[in-house]
Amino acid sequence: MLRILLIDDTARKLGRLRAALTGAGFEVMEAGGMTVDLPAEVERLRPDVILIDTDSPGRDVMEQVILVNRDRPSPIVLFTDEHDPAVMRQAIRAGVSAYIVEGIQGQRLQPILDVAMARFESDQALRAELNARDLQLAERKRVEQAKGLLMKLKNIDEAAAYSLMRRQAMSRQQKLIQVAEQIIAMSEMLG
Repeated sequence: MLRILLIDDTARKLGRLRAALTGAGFEVMEAGGMTVDLPAEVERLRPDVILIDTDSPGRDVMEQVILVNRDRPSPIVLFTDEHDPAVMRQAIRAGVSAYIVEGIQGQRLQPILDVAMARFESDQALRAELNARDLQLAERKRVEQAKGLLMKLKNIDEAAAYSLMRRQAMSRQQKLIQVAEQIIAMSEMLG
């Protein structure tokens, strides 16, 4: 059973949305309107999905979404009356997984939540891949830096410096980046 954190600043629809969610078999946890500290509530309640219902997602809503995605990324579904494509793009950039313009109907909730969760998982996988590539690039830069230091220190060419680093890594059963960091640290220490 999905645990849904319901944030609603549109009291007129609150009962209808809660009823639709519970009727569809979801466990609904409610927090007040957007005045609540959403990151703290998400950390405390650990919902599977965050559902925000607002007439028009303003700056405060977007800031809360950004903070949640920074601290504890979660699928976020935003129900709104706002039809403005610029606001929709802003919400997506903030980390909203699904942006639904008016029309809360019980039979639509499960597919909407499924899409939001799938999109969130896809985004998380892309972020992890991007972070891994950033790390690889940073490591390559450090290896190149260490190679340059060895070339200068030992007056050898690039291939010889790389070979020397590889031999050192293999003999110490270390990764090349570890040897590179040691060379850079030693160079910094010796000035």
